[in-house]
Amino acid sequence: MSKTVRNVLILVAIAAVVAFLPGGGDAAGLIGRVLSIGISVIFVLLGIRFYRENRVAVFSLGDKYRAIAYASLGALVVAFAGRDKLTDSGAGSFVLILLFAGAIGGAYAVWRHHRAYGY
Repeated sequence: MSKTVRNVLILVAIAAVVAFLPGGGDAAGLIGRVLSIGISVIFVLLGIRFYRENRVAVFSLGDKYRAIAYASLGALVVAFAGRDKLTDSGAGSFVLILLFAGAIGGAYAVWRHHRAYGY
């Protein structure tokens, strides 16, 4: 049996469990949430490692650009955390777009400063 056939059979078995067992949808939702939390933890750990490896470069940016970098990261976190609620209305969607645009603009300003001084 090839790997492709085996993988397709695994997916069919999981789909059958979700479709035909009582509470299968709830179990699938729980598994999805656990995987989402796991991925979030991995991103946080990667961020911590990146920060530790580049601490000198971060502190050499200066207070102004370091604050812009932190604010941009904070705006991204808020935007991703609240995107489900923000997209429920037109004004919320506009705020979400502003958060993303501000975060991208701030990251670009920090990147330009970093490249200009060759850190």
